Amino acid sequence: MSIPQLMKTGQFEITDKAVGIVCPVYAVEMPMMVRDFLKKAKIQTDYFFFIYTYGSGYGEAFCHAKLAAEEAGLTLNYINAVEMVDNYLPGFEMKEQIALLSKKDVDGKIRKICQDIAARKQVTVTVTEASRQQMEMYSNILAKPILKRTTAQKYVIDDTCIRCGICAKVCPADNITVGEKVVFSDHCEVCYACLHNCPMNALHIVPEQSSERFRNEHIELKDIIEANQ
Repeated sequence: MSIPQLMKTGQFEITDKAVGIVCPVYAVEMPMMVRDFLKKAKIQTDYFFFIYTYGSGYGEAFCHAKLAAEEAGLTLNYINAVEMVDNYLPGFEMKEQIALLSKKDVDGKIRKICQDIAARKQVTVTVTEASRQQMEMYSNILAKPILKRTTAQKYVIDDTCIRCGICAKVCPADNITVGEKVVFSDHCEVCYACLHNCPMNALHIVPEQSSERFRNEHIELKDIIEANQ
């Protein structure tokens, strides 16, 4: 189930034997939309799990997920993370990140997580005063400066843009409209989907390490569009 779709349709009641969230780590926190979804969701399950994907690290994201689950009235039974590609363009060169991917055994890690969930494995996360301080530190130095709703308004559009509308279609937050020009609103999720999926590579963020872009090899453009519409 796509969280962007659930947010748009207002479907917040979910009941099953096992329910989980799978999402990336953004600035060592969960995406803003995932946090908003958990605040609204009415999930009933005997086994709640949380799977993160991350690039260069996830800090206290496990503690962040535990607290968000508790606020939603859920017990976090299992949490894990899969190291993949860090697509944070201001900080990482995509060719280098892609070259490292084969060494990360992503498929093996996913198989192990699936086995854990099938076996209803329990993983305990303890939130200590030290971890709370770490979360606050990461929030101040990473999350707050990076995760801004107005981020996309500073993107640069070069003259190769053909106004095809792909950027608007892959945006999970309906933050982009395309007419005579591309317009960015003020509810960006900072997911970089528009940057990484522009067929003309016409969208850029300043600074960025290179103009190289990345999409998971198992995902096609139509899959992203369908998940967000």
